[in-house]
Amino acid sequence: MNLRLKTVGLLLVAMASGPFVEPASARSSPQGGQNNKNSEHVLDARSWFEKGQAAMQQGDLTGAQAAFRHVLSLDPKAAAAYVNLGVIAMRQKQWDEALKNLRTAEKLAPGMTGIRLNIGLVEYRRENYAAAIAPLQSVLRDDPSSVQPRYLLGLCLTFTEKYADATQTLEPLWSVMSSDILYLYVLGMSANLSGNEPLDQKAMQRLLEVGGDSPELHLILGKAHMQRQEYKEAIEELQKALAARSDLPYAHFNLGITYAKQGEFEKSEMEFHKDIAVEPDLADNYEQLAQLYNRMQKDDEAEAACRKALELNPRSATAWYVLAKVQDRRKQYADALKAIDAAAKLAPANQNVFVLRAQILLHLGKTSEAKAEFEKAKALVASGDQKDRESLDEKMVPSPELKRTE
Repeated sequence: MNLRLKTVGLLLVAMASGPFVEPASARSSPQGGQNNKNSEHVLDARSWFEKGQAAMQQGDLTGAQAAFRHVLSLDPKAAAAYVNLGVIAMRQKQWDEALKNLRTAEKLAPGMTGIRLNIGLVEYRRENYAAAIAPLQSVLRDDPSSVQPRYLLGLCLTFTEKYADATQTLEPLWSVMSSDILYLYVLGMSANLSGNEPLDQKAMQRLLEVGGDSPELHLILGKAHMQRQEYKEAIEELQKALAARSDLPYAHFNLGITYAKQGEFEKSEMEFHKDIAVEPDLADNYEQLAQLYNRMQKDDEAEAACRKALELNPRSATAWYVLAKVQDRRKQYADALKAIDAAAKLAPANQNVFVLRAQILLHLGKTSEAKAEFEKAKALVASGDQKDRESLDEKMVPSPELKRTE
């Protein structure tokens, strides 16, 4: 499994049976702060808390949210209410709001492990993998046998290219997860990239045993060939996967990337649209279409794809970058500068962002600022730092499959 990956992993089975679970809500009643001395006041807060819990169980998130906010109006130090507001925001995929509530809960109840687990989940879903590591590590220190945070931590370490640490974190899960294709794939990747050849071979052998002739295994093999730039073989494996299951998530996505690498743009476009039919909320499909249209200089289509990608994922550095390129080409320099600034915040160590920003600044007549951006790009190249070295519109094969948690 000799693959050089920037981001790795495939989600090959429905996560309903995987290691990720519904974020934990706080079920204890509010404890009451120092200002909550009146027993009737405390009982009122507990009553509203119970109403909120009941509403959550019935799926009434609006009602639950209102109830927990009422609890906080009675008891501003009710950590459990903040936790549940965080969980509600997580279910609504309002990650910033979730993080704000969970951080407040953490300050009020620093010993509550579930809060830190949910913070790790939120950072993971925001694709802020480095920030997810510390809270997940703290959960494991409290409970080293916990499967979910250990697996999630292993993924975050892999995404941040800490392969030896990822291997050390993931290997203890073998006894409970060695029949999971995704786990075996990620473990093998981390082992290979950290130089642990015996574990790499062990994971590969087990992967072949578990995978059999399944479409999921053919998807994995297709990705392996893609990373090796063996595109003919990649197409064959991905087509085998689709022959067995035409709606296999991410198979059309990877086939689209492979065709794009070969310059077969029409076939590539068709495959991305097929994957959109399977995964309509996957921003990566629109990112890839944006890059494809940008190469073809179809500016209207590229911009539309960027806008859709950003609607689904406002933190898409790739979409902001491509949008800036399109707007620069149209001589919409003020808009292009805003877009490249957004990309720079999300990919601060990418020299291509610096170069494009410098070009836009030159067009705006800001010569000194442009020169500074060129110097940043030169310094990054000279440093030899491999982080974010590849172009945002020519990056290595992405793997959005691993990032799903539901």
